[in-house]
Amino acid sequence: MASVRPFRAVRPSEALAEKVASLPYDVMNREEAAEMAAGNPYSFLHICRSEIDLPEVADPYDPRVYRQAREAMERFLRAGVLIQEEEPVFYVYRQVMDGRGQAGIVGCVSVDEYGSGTIKKHELTRVEKEQDRIRHFDVCDANTEPVFLTYRSRERLTALMEEAMAASAPLFDFISGDGIRHQLWRVGQSAAAAVEQAFREVPCLYIADGHHRSASAYRVGLKRREENPDWTGEEEFNFFMAVIFPDDQLRVFDYNRVVRDLNGLTAEEFLDALARAGFRVERMDSAAAPGQKHQFTMFLEGAWYRLTLEKPTDPRDPVASLDVSVLQDRVLAPILGIRDPRTDSRIDFIGGIRGLKELERRASTDMKAAFAVYPVDLSDLFTISDAGQIMPPKSTWFEPKLGSGLFLHLLSEGGPAE
Repeated sequence: MASVRPFRAVRPSEALAEKVASLPYDVMNREEAAEMAAGNPYSFLHICRSEIDLPEVADPYDPRVYRQAREAMERFLRAGVLIQEEEPVFYVYRQVMDGRGQAGIVGCVSVDEYGSGTIKKHELTRVEKEQDRIRHFDVCDANTEPVFLTYRSRERLTALMEEAMAASAPLFDFISGDGIRHQLWRVGQSAAAAVEQAFREVPCLYIADGHHRSASAYRVGLKRREENPDWTGEEEFNFFMAVIFPDDQLRVFDYNRVVRDLNGLTAEEFLDALARAGFRVERMDSAAAPGQKHQFTMFLEGAWYRLTLEKPTDPRDPVASLDVSVLQDRVLAPILGIRDPRTDSRIDFIGGIRGLKELERRASTDMKAAFAVYPVDLSDLFTISDAGQIMPPKSTWFEPKLGSGLFLHLLSEGGPAE
């Protein structure tokens, strides 16, 4: 059963929330982060992408980057840009994109339940990215960004969130520069116990987005236990911050692929190889996304093609049945020679939120061909996670992304302001 508990959250003051909020640290490069934060001393990017304030430091993993993040966080706390709740709280966090809302509980989950598998994973992590967030969380003495979790929807939890939203005005309510509406409500003390109890009836939680943050928070928790041999299990470092959404409110976008070359084949030879691999290949009059599972659309040399798999996959293998697996196992590896998409420089990945025009642009500039993939269904994520299996890299893209800087979790009672 899932343990979710309130915490003394650090959050922006109501007046500055809109200026503080940023996109997550890992959806932009350094140059984009610097441009987004330009002219805004309150942007959370000064904490989560602190290298933007160290132009002389080229290495994003330089120790000075982590010290800069802590210094910026201390500065925000001293100035009242960020404030800490007096008592442990839950929040309801709601986002609206294109008229569609999703609301989840902001709370803390257990590092032990991550270790035991009550919090289920579906992706592998990369060592360098995990080490980066370990150092960031440890030096800042805080989970500076939340993990995005989900669960099979429960009527009781949905009702508790609706009651919290109806009980008072939100602490803040604004629309960020990317058009996403962000709202935050504090859950009343009387309702908080009901939220905890309702989560105890949830068998498990699933990581939707934030595998590296989850793994890093877990490692920091274990590190702090070694440093504090008298730990009791109640210390804040035994928990990490998450936003936990019911599955019926979430939307999974496609995660598309672009490749740099055709592995020595001409376009005509490649189309013939696709047909031999079991695809019906049809030229399209205009751009379109795949309309069903096991169907892909491809942009190659100025034209769009529809690729429909005619040889079925084994339904007993949920990983092999994923469209990203079909593309990898039947096209990218055997025909194009891209055997490890996690490390091969000939492939890149583009979130479906960027649209088909971005696929056309990349395949017309620095890449050769683009593949649009039908989105993974959440039921697939649950099935694979429950089986203890792993999805291929870059299988799911969730939108909207969680806002960063809207809530933080200090790992020790005093936190970095001391």
